[in-house]
Amino acid sequence: MIHVNSPEDASGLMWFKSSYSSSSEAGDCVEIAPTPTRIHIRDSKNPGGARLTMAPEAWTAFVGFAVQA
Repeated sequence: MIHVNSPEDASGLMWFKSSYSSSSEAGDCVEIAPTPTRIHIRDSKNPGGARLTMAPEAWTAFVGFAVQA
């Protein structure tokens, strides 16, 4: 299940982007903030904007699918 969160839910999260991000635009990236029960995902160009959250199992399946493609 995926949820869209409001910006005020972001307090205390530790955000980071992939070391594979090599865009010519420094802020052109997706960032994640993992917690034990959710993976939070946001656009680095708009850190205060809407975010997605998903269960860690869904994130693992997504990343595994992206690597295979």
